[in-house]
Amino acid sequence: MNLRLCVFSMVAAAGLSLASDGFAADSAAAVPLPAGASSLRSGLDLEGFDRSVRPQDDLYRFAGGAWLARTEIPADRSNYGTFSKLEDDALGTLRELVESAAADPKRARDSDAQKLGDFYSAFMDTKAIETRGIAPLESELSRIASLASYDDVFAFFGRAQRLGIGAPIGAYVGQDRRQSTRYIPGLSQSGLTMPDREYYLSDDARNAKARADLATYAEKLLSLSGSSEAGAAAARIVALETSIARLHWTRVENRDPVKTYNRTSIVDAIVAMSAFGWRPFIDGMGPEAAAITEFDIRQPSYVKQLGELVRATPVTTWREYFRFRLLDANASFLPTAYDTARFDFRERALRGVQAQQPRWRRSLTLIDRSIGEIAGRLYVERTFPPEARTRIRELVANLRVAFEQSIDSLEWMGPQTKEEAKRKLAAFSVKVGYPDKWRDYSRLEVRPDDLLGNLRRVNEFEFLRQMDRLGKPVDRSEWGMTPQTVNAYYSPPMNEIVFPAAILRPPFFDPKVDDAVNYGGIGGVIGHEISHGFDDSGRRYDGEGNLRDWWTFDDNVRFRERAGRLSAQYSAFKPIDDRSVNGDLTLGENIGDLSGLAVAYRAYTLSLNGQPAPVIDGFTGPQRFFLGWAQIWRRKYRDDELRVRLVTDTHSPSEYRCNGVVANMTEFYDAFDVKPGDRLYREPKERVKIW
Repeated sequence: MNLRLCVFSMVAAAGLSLASDGFAADSAAAVPLPAGASSLRSGLDLEGFDRSVRPQDDLYRFAGGAWLARTEIPADRSNYGTFSKLEDDALGTLRELVESAAADPKRARDSDAQKLGDFYSAFMDTKAIETRGIAPLESELSRIASLASYDDVFAFFGRAQRLGIGAPIGAYVGQDRRQSTRYIPGLSQSGLTMPDREYYLSDDARNAKARADLATYAEKLLSLSGSSEAGAAAARIVALETSIARLHWTRVENRDPVKTYNRTSIVDAIVAMSAFGWRPFIDGMGPEAAAITEFDIRQPSYVKQLGELVRATPVTTWREYFRFRLLDANASFLPTAYDTARFDFRERALRGVQAQQPRWRRSLTLIDRSIGEIAGRLYVERTFPPEARTRIRELVANLRVAFEQSIDSLEWMGPQTKEEAKRKLAAFSVKVGYPDKWRDYSRLEVRPDDLLGNLRRVNEFEFLRQMDRLGKPVDRSEWGMTPQTVNAYYSPPMNEIVFPAAILRPPFFDPKVDDAVNYGGIGGVIGHEISHGFDDSGRRYDGEGNLRDWWTFDDNVRFRERAGRLSAQYSAFKPIDDRSVNGDLTLGENIGDLSGLAVAYRAYTLSLNGQPAPVIDGFTGPQRFFLGWAQIWRRKYRDDELRVRLVTDTHSPSEYRCNGVVANMTEFYDAFDVKPGDRLYREPKERVKIW
């Protein structure tokens, strides 16, 4: 799916200008509000502030230092922050709804309530899961054991798409990125158990340990399932995954939408990538795939070399690999020994998590991934009033006006590119809260006593839903997230920004507080998603969602120069063990944060209509705006989780999503009187402004 997730001055005359020596430790409590102060609530969590830190030195810790000091990461989490609290709230609401559905003896067969309740009941029935063991997987394990030729292996690559077990190649149906009104089948690299190719290829001691842990995990699952010589088989599986990893494109390479667009007919693919078994692969996907005549191949060199790797590897090793992959994909839904083995490797060893999450929570997470729009409809009815949708749309409209003004004011961009940029901005579509058309699950069968069967049917349902797109117009009503997701996204082929209901809550958005914090919170998120349409990747799509170069040569050069400087800034940040942020990997999100917050500030200023902002809780409007941005990024990470993110995540760690952004904004310097010698000070020539 082509989504860009996130989960992106003037001091009023009556306001409070901060001297470079910062705040007294108890200034907000001890000093009366100055003239012009307001009785409105600010929306700031003042108890989380650390007044011993100067905002000019570290806005992130000034706005969250006390929260960071007193907050412990729960034993069952790898990280915890503002987003996590909202996720907890959403899951708490869903738990009430789902458990009520499960307990209702009058729920109608095939109703939403029946599907939700029975899905939940099947996951919670641990006695039945223990009794059945791996019996529900035996037919598929037998199929794997019968693989006898390379054509059989390629055919199982295709079958794996229906099973959702993660073959070395992943197939999907998405928008054609050069003809966005139609769907096209796509292929992408896959097949690794660990988070990234680096875990297999790096000589780092931690990654060497991770490889050893993977071998132990594979041996455990194979042994539990009755495999003989499980240790030797596990070693071969790790060696095979290492060979696959060598062929993988890097995450930075995969961010390039032009290099990863390779529309290829099956006829041409058979010639260019002759070792790959195209016909068995398509046949293995089932009769619904018979109509496929082309693919958008994201990594052509990978597919070509994968075909060669398949034929250089004994079929017996592929049988071992797929047996492990099937068990791994289902371990959380099997008896405790499998479930514990998966947790010990994937969560404890790789991410530092200390305890398994409560089963009810894991069940709701699974429901969200599988039948999430059924749960979402009930969630919206319970939590999301229509007026919230209206207010967010108003904020989006204000941000759109501010972004257009920002385009007009750019000194580095020529008039031709500006006009194209404004045409794209005008073509943006906006989705808020929940879908106008809910997904139809009427054909999905859910049973209260058949967890693995439910999952098999969900995978089949999703596979068929995607295959059914072929030959049909693009459905622009479709959502890529559920309403209960605490996140937002921009889709380049759709040219749309989407804000689920669950993120439209404090501290991101609160209609009962002064707007400065709302503009710094949800306004910054809205600006972030708009800016994704103009980041280093999104800018390569036009207003219709098609990959098209609408930039003049000179403007393209000037954009790249600014983006390169921003990448260099973030690459200098070293959050742990001298490990740096990857400025190229995170560039799109960093542009989204920087440009999004700049546009949100402009929109906030416009919302004042030339009037001075009130002072609330001792802070001016501009100060509250930046503090509103800072407080949404409060987050703590376990060290192992942070290491995973530095390798895999296109987002920078939270600290830099705050401090790294504001250090480039002149409006922040004006709001807090930032001067040379302050830690967040950058010389004007070193500050980056893109949009």
